[in-house]
Amino acid sequence: MRNFPIVKSRRLRSTPYTDRIEAHGVSSYTVYNHMLLPASFKSLESDYHHLKKFVQVWDVAAERQVEISGKDSAKLVQLMTCRDLSNSKVGKCYYAPLVDHKGLLVNDPIINKLADDRWWLSIADSDVIFFAKGLAAGKKLEVEISEPNVNILAVQGPLSDDLMAKLFGEKIRELKFFNFQYLEFKDRQYFVARSGWSKQSGFEIYVEDNLAGQDLYDYLFELGKEFNVRAGCPNLIERIESALLSYGNDFDNRDNPFEANFDKFINLDSNVDFIGKEKLKKIQQKGIERKLMGVKIDHDKIDMYCEKTLLDDENNIVGYVRSAAYSPTFKKVIGIAMINKPYWDAKTQFKIDISEKIFVGKICDLPFI
Repeated sequence: MRNFPIVKSRRLRSTPYTDRIEAHGVSSYTVYNHMLLPASFKSLESDYHHLKKFVQVWDVAAERQVEISGKDSAKLVQLMTCRDLSNSKVGKCYYAPLVDHKGLLVNDPIINKLADDRWWLSIADSDVIFFAKGLAAGKKLEVEISEPNVNILAVQGPLSDDLMAKLFGEKIRELKFFNFQYLEFKDRQYFVARSGWSKQSGFEIYVEDNLAGQDLYDYLFELGKEFNVRAGCPNLIERIESALLSYGNDFDNRDNPFEANFDKFINLDSNVDFIGKEKLKKIQQKGIERKLMGVKIDHDKIDMYCEKTLLDDENNIVGYVRSAAYSPTFKKVIGIAMINKPYWDAKTQFKIDISEKIFVGKICDLPFI
């Protein structure tokens, strides 16, 4: 498949770090929340091996924030998600699937509670701000909803603690997963969370000042030389191996949270009120007919620009691959697929057409690693 350049415009926003990542050799972009998001530097495999061994600095400013504040902010945030946030605490981060009135998925943000009346929804790739504004208007809630100027830098990889300790001090090592603190560096305060879109350990720095963020980006590379720091980005291979789901790729607004294996984030028994609750109760009672599972395919490459159909020996549809990549660890293609109920057994075999050739694969459980 030919590669085509992405033409930049005001509709397709750059980030405060774009000049820097291009100086560091970004080799491809994708589009995420109407912004540029780096997709690779040296290559997917080279970036993958480096991420699993050292430390990388990521420009993930495309991970936009929806700020909800005001008297009814907690009520609105809860209306949007099937996760019970009634006991949420300031300083905590909550992975929280958002659902619409039909119980279908809208997004899966990290919800950061900054105060009892102030929240940041760190969103995946969909226009959550309009969903929030629509609910607020329909319910006549007293809230303010905006997209603040927050541009995240992520520090990811097994040596991320060492690099961040040089920046913010040894106390950073005590920050627990899905918690955040405001930490100081060169007389500036930074919102730092132990989180990120990899399973290799790491942090996300929510930068609220463009110039300060650019300086911080440079300092991370200056201080990280001894750790073999490199510019990086969310890595397709690593995220699939770790089963870190991607809205718009692995699931979208056609799917409900039970099908996406979000059962532990669905609270239907409490008095918590959210949009789509009654629909999800009916889905739970009826049961689902498909769900996300892993697949392993005996081949060494695959292009994923559309869903790929999986068939059994009688050409019945087993399911659809939604994301896939060659894994150097498994020495084969691995992917995340929506599998129909009759084929949920983890060792079910299927066939798939890749570049007009038929290959064989097997269904497996998630995560791969």
